[in-house]
Amino acid sequence: MSIAIADHVRDIPRSGIRDFFEVVQTMGDVISLGIGEPDFATPWHIREAAIYSLEKGRTGYSSNLGLPRLRRSISDYVQSHFGVRYEPLSEVLVSVGVSEAIDIALRALLNPGDEVVYHEPCYVSYAPSIVLARGVARAVATRSEDHFVLRAADLEKVITPRTKVLMLNFPTNPTGATMPPEELEKIAALCVKHNLVVMTDEIYSELTYDAVAHPSIAALPGMRERTVLLHGVSKAFAMTGWRIGFACAPQELIEAMMKIHQYAILCAPIMSQEAAIEALDRGEESMLKMRREYDLRRNYIVRGLNDIGLECFKPHGAFYVFPKITGTGLSSRDFSLRLLREKKVAVVPGSAFGPSGEGHVRCSYATALDQIKIAVDRIGELCQELAVNGTSAAA
Repeated sequence: MSIAIADHVRDIPRSGIRDFFEVVQTMGDVISLGIGEPDFATPWHIREAAIYSLEKGRTGYSSNLGLPRLRRSISDYVQSHFGVRYEPLSEVLVSVGVSEAIDIALRALLNPGDEVVYHEPCYVSYAPSIVLARGVARAVATRSEDHFVLRAADLEKVITPRTKVLMLNFPTNPTGATMPPEELEKIAALCVKHNLVVMTDEIYSELTYDAVAHPSIAALPGMRERTVLLHGVSKAFAMTGWRIGFACAPQELIEAMMKIHQYAILCAPIMSQEAAIEALDRGEESMLKMRREYDLRRNYIVRGLNDIGLECFKPHGAFYVFPKITGTGLSSRDFSLRLLREKKVAVVPGSAFGPSGEGHVRCSYATALDQIKIAVDRIGELCQELAVNGTSAAA
């Protein structure tokens, strides 16, 4: 069957994260700082909403766009948190996670050969999603010395007449980077100048620290009409397995996305939609409690990594740190494999997030603090052994 596989699918690499964690799963007693998933259970009041919906026999299909009650909750939530209003019945679509929303937005927007610009290091699915939609992926490198902020000047260098879409993700997976408002305004001006559509993945927007506000480009002047705002309940409300995302955009684009969603997916699971209503309407207290715990963990892991000599800036968002490991003399993959095999700590090689991630590893602090403390001690042991013995041993 290999000759029957479509060329553009055959050439896409497997996820660097998933490949690495196939190795992890062959081992026991590993402390994982790898998977980007909250270690909290979904808050009880949210689970209870889904249980109640089952008890009431709400087990059928919903509208392709999603439950009207959920779309109203999304509209209210987006206006409250991002300062931009969307018509719930025509400008909001409920998807199976943000990943589906990214896929159908790209497929609705791109003709073959259209270019999509995105900042790197980035979430592993962005470039493959662009290719699967028959677009051309153009990465803009961001730098650790700049805390991985996307600069408008760097963005403008890669824009061509074929560029149609800009993809943003702030706070960023894998770096935790956030965007200064003044830089975001410059990027918005570039989008207007070059008539770009913006897809902004805001899945970590609630998880910001140090009183850093999260600005959405959709709320800036002239941007609502050219922006697809993507969000969901997975990260902030510890609901990864419920698979509820959503897209907010002008009606014409939502209609185009709905056509693809309608034929490929039909609708998101109704029990998950019922739970999402509860999360968006009454979940803030639970979210803030989890965020306070993430903040404690962030402070510990940043200090601990810097103390053992792995340079690590303090991110203002998400639940990841992205320490530099170049001083060990190992590549990010070799360092991660040595750490896993010799110290039983799992991190993700920075190279999994694109060439700009090489020289770093991603550590998630969505892991209990006692486990983080042990993991940092073991990372320190490996770094000390590498310093004493050199890095000539085979990784």
